[in-house]
Amino acid sequence: MYPALYYFFYDVFGWEIDGLKYLPSFGFFVAMSFLSAAYFFGKELKRKEQLGFLSAGTEKILKGKPASAVELISNGAIGFVLGFKFVGLFLGSTDGVEIKEYIFSSKGNPLAGIILGAFFVYLKYKEKDKEKLVEPKWVEETVHPYQRVSELTMIAALAGIIGAKLFHQFENWEEFMRDPIGNLFSDSGLTFYGGLILGAGAVIYYVRKKGMNILVVADACAPALILAYAIGRIGCQVSGDGDWGIENLDPKPEWLGFLPDWMWAYSFPHNVNEVGVPLADCGGWEPYCTMLPAPVYPTAFYETLMGLAIFGFLWAIRKKISIPGMMFSIYLLLNGVERFTIELIRVNNEGDFLGMKITQAQFISSTLMLIGLTGMAYFYKKGKKV
Repeated sequence: MYPALYYFFYDVFGWEIDGLKYLPSFGFFVAMSFLSAAYFFGKELKRKEQLGFLSAGTEKILKGKPASAVELISNGAIGFVLGFKFVGLFLGSTDGVEIKEYIFSSKGNPLAGIILGAFFVYLKYKEKDKEKLVEPKWVEETVHPYQRVSELTMIAALAGIIGAKLFHQFENWEEFMRDPIGNLFSDSGLTFYGGLILGAGAVIYYVRKKGMNILVVADACAPALILAYAIGRIGCQVSGDGDWGIENLDPKPEWLGFLPDWMWAYSFPHNVNEVGVPLADCGGWEPYCTMLPAPVYPTAFYETLMGLAIFGFLWAIRKKISIPGMMFSIYLLLNGVERFTIELIRVNNEGDFLGMKITQAQFISSTLMLIGLTGMAYFYKKGKKV
């Protein structure tokens, strides 16, 4: 396991880059998932516009105004925080404290903060100075749907992470009550469906506000969503964040003999949650010196494979589907099937629903399958009428 990027470079190349100890591998793959999703989402929005399903809009923008005090101060503040905390992190200002404690503490590098803050102020000043006019004026600019991808991604990311964190706390309420601050600011513990629901709500609000067709935008983001999920699960597998399966003591089937043993059952040594039994020899991986007492199914790895397969399928059929809403309905169905299936061998908290033992994820995934099937039938019927 590689709880942080430091351990990957240490294990593979023998490099000891102390600053990388504070860059969690899970967070790295989450960032990669958003970047990948943004790329494919943008491609689909551009294609939808070329087909006439979406159109460019106009926005009034004030041109030629010099940088305001608010813009300079806010840019300076962002630069200071980045320099104070993140440059300070690489310069060893943490004094051995954990990353979540460091981020919310007064520790940092003031000189780096001042320098980077001043640089950010200068950049904003020069940017506005180049555009300065004697008389600032309002102009209308054309904005294409694909040019809004960065805003949509940022909105989805912020709302999604908040939703994923909150749903995880609801799902693990007793654990949350034992250590509310520690659980809220830990670098693990995210529930995908919480992120999907809150992130979707925020994006729908933004899309409606900008006058874009919600169904078309939803179709365009469907392949990107499952790709982001698949890449995010790599982070779960690599870090060992607890998103693993039930015990698997069965021997690997002969027909899977060509695969590495960890793909069948794995004990997650050096997992980021530091759970399990102590390792006899930690070998420079401190403080991550535990492994599970028995091997389990590596469910995050399986979800990555299923997610990539669904992405490939959706990407392959996207040009054959022209009914708005159909692609997203197919995504909901396949996403629900994938998650419901993996829950059968995944460790999770169960609750009572109509006398049945069911996990939160199984309940939501069942709902998504139902919505997906209903949506497919509805949009197909609507498409035939058109």
